[in-house]
Amino acid sequence: MQINPSIQNRNSVASDQQQLQIAFAAFNEASQQLSGVYQELLHQVEQLTHELALANGELRKQFIEKENLSKQLSFLLNALPGGVIALNAEGTVEQVNPAAQQILGDPLLDLQWQDIVLQRLKPTKVINEWYLQSDETKQRLRIRIQSSSTDSESKQILLINDITESYAIQEKIRRNQRLTAMGEMAANLAHQLRTPLATALLYATHLGNDALTPDDRKKFASKTVERLHRLEQLTKDMLRFVKGETIKLEKFPINHLLSELQQVIEPQLSQRHLKLIVHDHSEGECLTSDYQALFGAMISLLENAMQVSTAGDSIILSGNLEKEALILSVRDHGPGIDSALQDRLFEPFYTTRQEGTGLGLAIVRGVIQSMNGTVHINSLPNEGSKFVVTIPRIQKD
Repeated sequence: MQINPSIQNRNSVASDQQQLQIAFAAFNEASQQLSGVYQELLHQVEQLTHELALANGELRKQFIEKENLSKQLSFLLNALPGGVIALNAEGTVEQVNPAAQQILGDPLLDLQWQDIVLQRLKPTKVINEWYLQSDETKQRLRIRIQSSSTDSESKQILLINDITESYAIQEKIRRNQRLTAMGEMAANLAHQLRTPLATALLYATHLGNDALTPDDRKKFASKTVERLHRLEQLTKDMLRFVKGETIKLEKFPINHLLSELQQVIEPQLSQRHLKLIVHDHSEGECLTSDYQALFGAMISLLENAMQVSTAGDSIILSGNLEKEALILSVRDHGPGIDSALQDRLFEPFYTTRQEGTGLGLAIVRGVIQSMNGTVHINSLPNEGSKFVVTIPRIQKD
């Protein structure tokens, strides 16, 4: 069967048109997709452009802030009264401020720090402190150099301060403190020496009595020599204090302390027609402390009680033991002290007597506190006073 050519041509054209429509539809779909992708890219570009603008603005802000901070740090570095030197990992000076140049002199940059130390500085006895000789003023400056710990790059910062004036002020303060200590020592020495000296004078006066028997004369001479030896020992103790020697702790029987206190003070009490009563409850126990200092403090309290007592009165000296402390007390039957004044009794130069120096009780408190002890007063007007001293039984050397 034969096919009509015209029909065949129409079929071919129809097929081509159909394929063209399919291709055009595919093109339109691709174009729409591309248009969507393009719009999405435009949106992303706009968003990225905005974000980039924000990031650039933030970076610029940070740059300005860091620049301002750098200017401030540079201003502070230049305005600092102390010297600042930056060293690199090799110990070479790579940055200095004007204060460092003024203290150490030029040149400094690019020099080895160790060479600067050897050429311009001399060590003192104090760590991190140095002497510096200025070529211009010929004045010996004293400086302190402190260093920072090295960072991850092994760099280091040195801080340099001129302490010449402050050191001179400190020396003046130390000198004044030494003079004050010497004044207190002199007052303490006067209090320490007064009672044994008065006792020695009393015994020496008895030696001039022609009515004395040889045995009595020998006894008074022995007591006089004993008191003079006591004065010598006190003087040695004071010299030891002035030299700054460590106080020597010793172990001694408590009853020996009470006995010697009684022996020293009784002659003066007898002259004033006063009586000393000793209550020894130490049970033969010992105390480890500074015997001479404690003895002097208790003598001061006994003298204080003697000076406020009248003829016929009794003064009671007591020693009592607690588990970890010794309690010593001196009781008088004098006029007593008003409670409003009791807190001031231990202040230096405060006294309730015209002839008093106001140093006795202040010295007593200082001595007792140096032994980690305490002293306080129990007193009522017209009922006498009781001074109570508490001393740890074992002192740490």
